[in-house]
Amino acid sequence: MNRSSQAKLIRIFRKIHRISGLNLVIFILVIAISGILLGWKKNSNGYILPSTKKGTTTEVANWLSFDSLKTIACQTMFDSVGPALPVKIDKIDARPDKGVVKFVFDGHYKGIQLDAATGEVMQVATRRSDLIENIHDGSVLDKAFGTGSGIIKIIYTSIMGVSLVAFSITGLWIWYGPKKIKNRKRARKK
Repeated sequence: MNRSSQAKLIRIFRKIHRISGLNLVIFILVIAISGILLGWKKNSNGYILPSTKKGTTTEVANWLSFDSLKTIACQTMFDSVGPALPVKIDKIDARPDKGVVKFVFDGHYKGIQLDAATGEVMQVATRRSDLIENIHDGSVLDKAFGTGSGIIKIIYTSIMGVSLVAFSITGLWIWYGPKKIKNRKRARKK
């Protein structure tokens, strides 16, 4: 590639880089900040992700049935938060090494931890990490607009993924291209 075509390519890449950056800077900041928070979720002293409590036994054979634990969790959610929030379960997270079962509910960010053997409520907490994750991957927009298919998340992650690849390539070329041109000039002078 000759010098003028290389310089022209650098100008095109700068333009792509600048226009894309200006149009997507807010989204990139949201992804970066939410990514940092997600990286720190287990080291937030229970603020971002509620810390996992320890149950009475790690012997799964001594645990109550999941159906019994689910009934306790749903009743606890209804009693502690009220009838305004739905009690539809999104996830059940069993932790055999801790003797705890966590219930995460759909439609809001409350979670309940139960002692798996006794059914004792160990914690009712807000799972801020789930909200941050939904912001990070764009699924918060699907929830806001009521699209059950997740199409907004797919479009959002695709656009942002392609954009970050384009930023990486154009940014690398913007940095490397001028160095290559300077090296060619030096080689010609010698």
